[in-house]
This record gives sequence, structure tokens and C-alpha cells, in this order.
Amino acid sequence: MSRRGRADISDVVVVGGGIVGAAAALGMAKQGMSVQLVEPRRPEPWDAERAPDLRVYAISPASQALLERLDVWSPIQSRRAQAYRHMEVWDAVAGRPMRLSAHESGRDLLGHIVESRLLLDVLWSALQASSVRLRVGISAEGIDTDNAARQTRLLLSDGTTLSTQLVVSAEGANSPLRRAQGIGTQGRDYAQQGVVCFVQTELAHAETAWQRFLPTGPLAFLPFGDGQCSIVWTLPAPEATRVCAMPAEAFEIALERAFDARLGRLRLCSERVGFALRMQVAEQMVDGPLVLMGDAAHAVHPLAGQGVNLGLADVAEWLECVRHALSQQLAVPSPRGLARYARRRRSESWWAAHTYDAIERVYTAPQILPSLLRGQAFSLLATSARLRRWVVEHASG
Repeated sequence: MSRRGRADISDVVVVGGGIVGAAAALGMAKQGMSVQLVEPRRPEPWDAERAPDLRVYAISPASQALLERLDVWSPIQSRRAQAYRHMEVWDAVAGRPMRLSAHESGRDLLGHIVESRLLLDVLWSALQASSVRLRVGISAEGIDTDNAARQTRLLLSDGTTLSTQLVVSAEGANSPLRRAQGIGTQGRDYAQQGVVCFVQTELAHAETAWQRFLPTGPLAFLPFGDGQCSIVWTLPAPEATRVCAMPAEAFEIALERAFDARLGRLRLCSERVGFALRMQVAEQMVDGPLVLMGDAAHAVHPLAGQGVNLGLADVAEWLECVRHALSQQLAVPSPRGLARYARRRRSESWWAAHTYDAIERVYTAPQILPSLLRGQAFSLLATSARLRRWVVEHASG
């Protein structure tokens, strides 16, 4: 394994400089690997004076721990990270409200709500101060593997070639490298959109993440700073288009009704954007020298708030494989490490995607049996401290 990478050769090339790709590149560089990162567009900088980024993530304690190891959590937390300590979930059709609190599992909090742009800004600042070589403004077009030489060539859009031992694809759900390698996916299109925006609430959010299950899909209110909440309203695609086009006052009234006015009067304080929802899991996490991470490997329904946490769990698992190999003076990537990563992450992502998919199916089904089942499930969770503790521990990573 080369320790000092030249411009055209390195131990690993990460393709995709989003949150997952940036974290993976930074983590491997911190372990002494020579790393290059390929990204078509430099992320937009975060600015405290600008309106918050509409895309936010619920960062779990497990993801926070990884970001702490990468030395990036402190600048994130000091800028704009909203802690939440409680979750309140209820069904519009059946069942009693269920309240989950961090203290039920001995934790101080359940997580933090953080803007995507802020996460990226801090990660990229760390990358620029690291040994990672950044190749911005180009994309990867294919992989050419020389098995005899145990070397892989990554073909780039500017006509150049990078030589490496490993390629990490963190390109997103439509990963070109995954498709080029012929790795299939399993999943389904929900024919839904998630409508996102920020609203000012009349009543304080009380460090609580709220979610109401409606026949059209879940509606989430995520606590944010300055008395605001980030909204993710899942709707059938035509309805989402209609809701985004409503006059602001009509939208506020519709949102208050959908949320059962839990936080009083609402005032829209951002634009509204809808994004299509799809569940998919790659049939392989590893194929030869290619390792999939993040949405390139799995995409889940946003009702779970776990998408980025699953991706950062990929990074944490891979960095542990690297650490173990280096401690044993093994090659990176080692066949055993690749197999371990593929096995563990495939199992976890398959379980997560299909569990969240099953929840979505049950809560949007109009039939009487699913309605009765979810009513019983809510009643059981509402009265069982042990089950609530299990849910809190799983949601916290």
C-alpha cells in the first residue's frame, strides 16, 4: 500500500463528495491512506446569515460519535445544531399517542437536527486541511481492473485515469459506477413526494421531534432554532404538487389541520420543495475493487430519518475494517475486510429499508386490518416502557 500518493495514483479513490463520501475520505486519510476524492461540483458554503438549508438530517448519537472521531462535530455543534430529547408519534386513524424520551434508555438526547449544507461545509473544510487530494469539476466514467497487477484504473470525464487499489462509490442513489459495474438494485417507487419547508410555530417545540401518520403518508415536524420546525410532509405526487403551489395562507391552514394543530398556529417562512421518494437496496455492496456507501448502496423512506445515519454507519464499519487490517499489517483492501463490510452492511441496509417500507405500507393502507394492527401497536408501545426503550436505542444507533 503506497503511503505517499502522487497525482495519478493512490490507495483509494472516493467518488462523490457528499456527506458520506467526504466522511469516508477524511476517515481513511486520518488512518494514513493516500486518498483522492472526485466530485463534479464543489459544495455550496454554509452562511449563518442565509436562510437555513431546506434539507436537514436527524443525526443520531452513533453518527455524532463518528463525526467526533473525524474532529468535525465541534464546529458543527457550535454553529447551528438543534438537540432533540423526545419523540411524539401518533396515528391519525387509530391508537393513542406514543411519547419516547432519551432518558428512558439512559441517554441525554436522541440526536441533533443539522442542515445538510452545514455538514458538508465543515467536512469540506476538514478535507482541504487534510492530505486528501480533491479533484473537483470532473466525474468518474468507468472502472478498468487489471487483476494480474492487482491494480484498478478509474476513468475520468476529463480523459485522465487514476490508478488505485480501491474505489468507493458515494455518488448517490443513481450511482453511475454502480450501474457501469452491472450491480442491480431491489426496491420500489413510492409515487410520493416529500414536501419540505420551514415554519414558525406558535407553541414551543420543546426539543421534541413530532410525527403523525396520515392515510396519505407521514408528516414530520423536526425541531429547529429560532422557534422554527423543519417540515417533511409525505404526500402522493399529484397532491404534493398541489400543496407546493398553494398560497402561503392556504398552505398554513392545511398544514395545521394535517398536524392536528399540535403546535398552534403556523407561519410559513421558507419556500416549499418536493422531492421524489424511492426505496432501493443494491444487490451487492462490494464488487471487485468497488465498494458502495450511502445512497449508492441503499435509499430508505424518510419517515425513519435514518438515511444519512445508515450512510455514516457504512463509513464507520469500513473505517473499522481498515483499522483492523492496518493493525494486523494486512493489505487494504483485504479480502476478509471486504467480505465483512459487504456482509454486515448488506444485512443492516436490507433490514432497515424493508422495515421502513413495511411501516409505510401499513400506515397508508386503507383496509381495516392494517388499521387495527397499527392501533394495537401504538397502544402496546404507549404502555410498555421496555418496548419504548428498545425503540429509543435503535433510533439512536
